[in-house]
Amino acid sequence: MSIIVGLPQVPELHEPPEEADTEGCIQCQMGSKLVLFITGNCHWRCDYCPLSETRRDIDHMFANERRCESFDEVIEEARAMRATGAGITGGDPLMARERTLEGIRRLKAEFGTDFHLHMYTSIPFRPEWASEFAEAGLDEIRFHFLDLEAEQYRETIAACSSASILTGVELPCEPDKESELLELLEALRDFDVDFINLNELEITVGNIDNMELRGFNLSTEITAGAAGSAELAHILRNRVNAAASGLPDPIDGETRDPYGYHLKFCTAVYKDAGQLRRRFQRRGEATIAPHETLTEDSTLMFGAIYATEGDQESWTEEIAEQTDLPHRFMLWDPDNQRIEIPLVVAELIAEHVDTPVAMVEVTPTFERMEVTVVWLNDNR
Repeated sequence: MSIIVGLPQVPELHEPPEEADTEGCIQCQMGSKLVLFITGNCHWRCDYCPLSETRRDIDHMFANERRCESFDEVIEEARAMRATGAGITGGDPLMARERTLEGIRRLKAEFGTDFHLHMYTSIPFRPEWASEFAEAGLDEIRFHFLDLEAEQYRETIAACSSASILTGVELPCEPDKESELLELLEALRDFDVDFINLNELEITVGNIDNMELRGFNLSTEITAGAAGSAELAHILRNRVNAAASGLPDPIDGETRDPYGYHLKFCTAVYKDAGQLRRRFQRRGEATIAPHETLTEDSTLMFGAIYATEGDQESWTEEIAEQTDLPHRFMLWDPDNQRIEIPLVVAELIAEHVDTPVAMVEVTPTFERMEVTVVWLNDNR
């Protein structure tokens, strides 16, 4: 029997890095950014929110896939993936402002000033708080405009920019908001923003009912992106790029003054199969055990002999004696009641033992979720 839950299989990753991308974007694309989910609390005004019920409106903290009770555990996870920075998200981090400030200070103190921190928020917070975030060590901030209304964020954005925090806007590209997004491009000309990031609108378990109500469908079978989102994002990006180069707009032929900010588009495929896979690969390389193999899919693979607590010690000794396998290439897993060994050794002995032997594939995350189990003999 084989149970398989695969990572996204995508032959090519679109939207390569651009020279004008922010440091936060570049590190995310490298897979070297820790995802610090500071709280699940939010105002919940966005019908496209992708969060699942396990995180929505729950005041828990996660570092990548690991639930954390303290910043000591967050730091452990950052070390486990050799993080070069962290993206602070939620929910909304401003719903737990003091915790967010503590996290910024702890990460900077632990990893140094070069450890890059960016944060997402949709709250037009008090302008005087901007200096607090800057003094704590926040490098970059991305505002999500509720209802695409920019004016309510003007003072907060100006304060963040004055505090030397790289300041921008990040929004999902809603296919039915073309006129509003085109107007937003113009409105932001006189805002202190350095960039706009547009994300392909994703249809997920957390928002599928709302997306169906709005008439959105998936663009393809291999992506969670909503049909029409990428096409609109390219129209917006082409307009900004054409203006920066002094060229006429590809759609209406009008030549516009430069907008003064960079516009980046990030596809759902790249987020899921690019950034996630590279982060998995990075953590796998940092935490791989001697008996494991890191696969092309950035998962860890090994062999397993299932045993009881009472048998495991004698069986380990017998395996070492019969195969000359060093003890450091064997690991007892008490939770799953199995001895983990290199896959090649498991394949060699599978037909010669009277206990279940399997090939096991896990994600290189803290929880080590099993994605594949293939039995190598009939002794289950």
